[in-house]
Amino acid sequence: MKNHLKEGKEKNTQLTLGKDLFLKGFDKQLVGVKKDDQKIVEAILPENFPEKELVNKKAKFNCKILSVKISEEVKIDDQFAKNLGAKDLKDLKTLISKQINDEYKNSLDRLSKNQILKELEKFKVDEIPQNLVDEEVKVLSQGMTDEDKKKSEDNFEEIAKKRIKVGLILNEFGEQNQIKVSEQELQAEVQKQIRMMPGQEKMVMDFYQKNQSALASLRGTVYEEKILNLVKQKAKSNKKEVSKEEAEKILKQSQNQDEGTKQTSKKKVETKKKEVKKTTPKTKSTAKKTKKVSKK
Repeated sequence: MKNHLKEGKEKNTQLTLGKDLFLKGFDKQLVGVKKDDQKIVEAILPENFPEKELVNKKAKFNCKILSVKISEEVKIDDQFAKNLGAKDLKDLKTLISKQINDEYKNSLDRLSKNQILKELEKFKVDEIPQNLVDEEVKVLSQGMTDEDKKKSEDNFEEIAKKRIKVGLILNEFGEQNQIKVSEQELQAEVQKQIRMMPGQEKMVMDFYQKNQSALASLRGTVYEEKILNLVKQKAKSNKKEVSKEEAEKILKQSQNQDEGTKQTSKKKVETKKKEVKKTTPKTKSTAKKTKKVSKK
């Protein structure tokens, strides 16, 4: 299969349908294809996609099917485990269990990070440069139609101001505490990004080697992460161990709250548009009356 990337490059990729290892919902769109078929597949780019400005955006992949094979039934034994890099089947189960626990820990850490960022949004900043706001709005609206941009313009500006304000506060905290990102830390993050894109390792590596702006963006991510970790260290926190079920409950509640916030923001934008529409005819009418009076 060939997937055409933003830079116009292509890479042969082997997929096992039904595993969803590449992008969510990607596999099921290829069910029923035959050798030499060409198919356009649409998918939402994930949070860990290298080009951060394209995260959560819809992408189209022009796929050419080079070959189709029937997968063989796999026997789950020690040899299978060794093929995956484990010592034996018992060791593989331990590694998988650790990976699952790490995923829960990472999700809870992200939740903690988001809570800190929300608290920082409450701080007051004297002035936010308009040119920074405009640049951030461009990033937020990338890939949208002109009509959608106009609909979300006010909402985007509000989000942009919050992001910039938080960024300025974090940067000030980082400078005060002399936080820096070493080359080793940056390369470790690149390797982490590579591991998160199975089957696309070479593509991700090539991307960061040839795009200095993407590498700089990744350095910024590591810098922010180090600052937030220091904030957590300095803050008074109550740590406690939670079970898998409790972790799932916490994450689900957070997801529901985020969805509720999005719906509320959407309603506010729609209400504001209705108010503008109601106000506009009165303004025109007043203008006409003024014109008549001035003639007299």
